[in-house]
Amino acid sequence: MTSSTSLFIEFALEKKVLQFGNFLTKAGRNSPYFFNLGAFNDGQSLKYLGEFYANKIIDTKIEFDMIFGPAYKGIPLVSSTSIALSNKSTNIPYSFNRKEAKNHGEGGNIIGSAIKGKVLVIDDVISAGTSINESYDSIRANGAKLAGVVVAIDRQEKGGGALSATQEIANKYSIPVISIINLQDIIKYLETASGFTNELELIKKYQNTYGII
Repeated sequence: MTSSTSLFIEFALEKKVLQFGNFLTKAGRNSPYFFNLGAFNDGQSLKYLGEFYANKIIDTKIEFDMIFGPAYKGIPLVSSTSIALSNKSTNIPYSFNRKEAKNHGEGGNIIGSAIKGKVLVIDDVISAGTSINESYDSIRANGAKLAGVVVAIDRQEKGGGALSATQEIANKYSIPVISIINLQDIIKYLETASGFTNELELIKKYQNTYGII
């Protein structure tokens, strides 16, 4: 585990983004943990969050021309990430979509830069892959190419089959799907931290049942 990984988990715990308890997932599973990126809900948190995304993007050396954030959670993510990238001498265009097309003023359902070139999608987590599929359709409709996806967390659990949701998206579009942290990172962190014995046991049981091999 890298120092940046530990820092992100500590940041998520401090802001109660990473929570432990009993949570029902979109897949109908009772999960002992939950990751709610919406709890990064103040200016400083959003600034730090954008820096984590930007650092991950730069570290992976992925090639892209612009970034795109699917509504709704992707909107603040793509905005803060673009600012963080510009502070690291990487000034690139960004855009995001509306859920419903605007029929007055400038019209359309895309806000920000025109979608073109290699587009990197910024999102919180991939569950069913719906927002990524919709993003892909918008990107292709504008004659651009999906370059990859960056999310905060990969839950590393089975999707519709033996693969995780992130693996399904990666295979479907032949792209890299990059995460700042994954479930294994959380487990490793809890194994070395104090006060999380019960949480760690429940997460490992959950992983044994739903985790990917």
